[in-house]
Parts: sequence; C-alpha cells; structure tokens
Amino acid sequence: MAAGILTAEAAKQANINLTEDPHKGRQAMHDVVVALQANRRSGTACTKRRGEVQGSGKKLWKQKGTGNARMGSRRSPIWSGGATVWGPRPRDFSKITTKKVRQLALRASLTARISDGDVLLVENLAVADGKTKNFVSTVKGITDARKVLIVGAFDEATFRAARNVANVQLVRAEEVNTEHLLNYAKVVLTNGALEILARRTATE
Repeated sequence: MAAGILTAEAAKQANINLTEDPHKGRQAMHDVVVALQANRRSGTACTKRRGEVQGSGKKLWKQKGTGNARMGSRRSPIWSGGATVWGPRPRDFSKITTKKVRQLALRASLTARISDGDVLLVENLAVADGKTKNFVSTVKGITDARKVLIVGAFDEATFRAARNVANVQLVRAEEVNTEHLLNYAKVVLTNGALEILARRTATE
C-alpha cells in the first residue's frame, strides 16, 4: 500500500490547524500527557494503620523494671505484623485539563510530528478477513517503523486483526490524543481522519 509523507502545506490544505511557533504548546503537551497518565492510576494502594491491624491492645509488659524498652501494644509499627507509618492510602490522582489546553496540545503534537516527517498519509486501511497475518503485511507495506500508530475509521474486522499486534495501535480519529501522537515512531493517517482532525484542531 502506497503511503506519502504528510507535509505542513498538505495539512493546511486539509484545513488542519497547526501551530506557527514550534515552541508554542510545549507546556500544554506536558500537562496533557501528565494528566492522561495520572488519570489511569487506580489509586487503590492501601496499608493498615494502627487502629486497623489485628492484635491485642494489651500492654506487653510493665512500664518499668524489666530492662526492656517501654512497649504499649503488639500493633506498634516497630513490631513485625504491626501497623505501617505514613503508608499509602486510597486517593484520587486525577488531574483536570481544560478543553483549550487539550486542543492546543493536540495541535502542537501534530505540528511537531509533521515537521519531523513522521506522519504518513494513506487512502484507507482495512483488513476484510480479520487475519492478523494480512494486517501485519499491510502495515509493513506502509512503514517498517518499530512502533506505529494508525488513525482513521476502522471496521470490527480490522480491529480484530490488529488487537494482537503489540507494536501497532489503531485509534479512531475522534479518540486520538496527544499521548498517542508522541508515543509512536510513525503516525499513519487515513484520508478519512483528515476531516475529523481538521474539526478537532479548529480554533473558535
């Protein structure tokens, strides 16, 4: 399958809004990627405090006269099986980014990848029989890069053919984000994705 490099001029002809200043949007890209990664954290790590550890609260020995250090409970953190001091507790790691910041980050990441010549354009990509072998050969016909992101509109058979290929990811144009664009060696766009990306990068 023939693929061409998407240039900045071709992207502008497709009404994709790119950033003119290559330095603009760097902070937005960082903020969006950090937020995406933080939002995937489950935040379920939990350790037991002194009141939650199983064990008696009985004083182990009298306060004075034994020669031992004073000790009040088997649940003390210095004992094996005791409580954990300042351990992790369930928490929410999620971060919020505004729509304008996410849009700026998408434009800046697209601009960076296009300027580096890492965005390829194909007419369409489909594997009608849903066979992984045919999908791999199709991708190799486009690029020999190690990690490939393919953005477009795909049917269920194509998604099924791609799901076991670890270094290739299919993403619908409506769902692609800044982290996707920055995380792969090559980005392949189908013609159908251009219109959607033009709409998503349009400034109000």
